[in-house]
Amino acid sequence: MLFIGMATVLGSLNYQIGSLARMGPGYFPLLLGAGLMLVALLIALSPPEPQSVTTSFVPQFRAWFLVVASILLFIALGQYGGLIPATFVLAFVATLADQKNTWKTALVVAVVLTLMAIIVFYYALQMQFPLLRWG
Repeated sequence: MLFIGMATVLGSLNYQIGSLARMGPGYFPLLLGAGLMLVALLIALSPPEPQSVTTSFVPQFRAWFLVVASILLFIALGQYGGLIPATFVLAFVATLADQKNTWKTALVVAVVLTLMAIIVFYYALQMQFPLLRWG
């Protein structure tokens, strides 16, 4: 993660950074790479968790499938349905990837995340992503 973050920061320096009020094409990759480096350093500096002797790796195929499916559904629904259905389905399906979550939890997360996406991306940032689109 640290090396990917470093590569992203270095790659962003090839573009104009700009300022917070007038962001250039390198601004977002610079912040993303710096954030990734910070997370990598926090993980590296965190104390190790005690390991039990009988730990083994169990692949979480259901979780992987649902997360990847939610991203693919977001792409398809974003293209043909708009921001509201795409965000709702993304959050709902991805929340169900954790077996501890219930349908009610997934529904609440999907509604809250959809409302936040509408406020942030459609109204605050005025992104050119229609709320609803048919076809």
